[in-house]
Parts: sequence; C-alpha cells; structure tokens
Amino acid sequence: MSLAKPVMRGLLAKRLRLHLPIAFAVALTIAVGVKYGITEPRKWAYAEFYKNYDANKEFNSMREAGIFESVRPSGK
Repeated sequence: MSLAKPVMRGLLAKRLRLHLPIAFAVALTIAVGVKYGITEPRKWAYAEFYKNYDANKEFNSMREAGIFESVRPSGK
C-alpha cells in the first residue's frame, strides 16, 4: 500500500483565500490600535502642553540659568 500523492495544483490559491483576509484584518486591527492607543493620546498631550506654554518665559528662564552662551542674562 502506498501513500496518496499530495494535491499541489492550486495549493497557493487555496491557502491565500484563507490567509489573505486574516492578514488584512490583523493589520487593520493593529493600525487602528496604534492610531487610537498611541497617536491620539500623544496629540492630546502635546495640545494640552502647548495651551499654556509661554516660549518667551521659558527662554528667559533658560537665559537666566546660563544655558545659552551667546545670550547674556539681563541685568548683568
């Protein structure tokens, strides 16, 4: 008794019919998860930070601390 030959004709097409929609669904799920799990909270955090951010005040505090070599502290 011998083993039956495996069916090779159309094997790729049959496998792709199953695995391609699964791959697209997984990729779409991950993309949506990254968008709403990482990107949107990060955009919200940046927006919250820059609502009350005063660049001139920050610059003056860094200048007073002596961080910049090319800018002298005021009053000295």
